[in-house]
Amino acid sequence: MAQLGFTLIEIMIVMAIMGILITIAEPSYRAQTIKARETALKKDLFVMRDVIDQYAADHARYPESLTTLVDESYLRGLPVDPFTGASDTWIEIREAEGEEPGGVFDVHSGSNRVALNGTAYNEW
Repeated sequence: MAQLGFTLIEIMIVMAIMGILITIAEPSYRAQTIKARETALKKDLFVMRDVIDQYAADHARYPESLTTLVDESYLRGLPVDPFTGASDTWIEIREAEGEEPGGVFDVHSGSNRVALNGTAYNEW
C-alpha cells in the first residue's frame, strides 16, 4: 500500500528554494517601494508649488503659510509627506521682504533621508 504525503527531505528542498527566491526578490521590492514613495513626493511638491503660484497670481502676494492654502480652498488638505508620514513636517521656504520674512514661495520635504539618486529629500 502506497503512502501519501511528502518526505521531510522534499519539504526541506521546497523551503530552501522558497528562501532563495525570497532573498532574491526582497531588495527589488524595497527599491520599488522607495521609488513609489519618491514619485508620490515629487507629485505632492509639484502640486503644492503650483498652488502656491496660483495663490500668488490671485492675491499678488505669497500665502502666509501652507495652511492658508487649505483655509482658502486652494487645497483640500495638506498632503502627507511620504517619508515622514505626517502633513505638518513640510519645510516652508519664505521670501525675504526687508527685515520681516515674507510669504511662503516654496516647500520642501521635512525628511532627512537621502534619495536613491544621492540627493536629500529636503532639497527637492
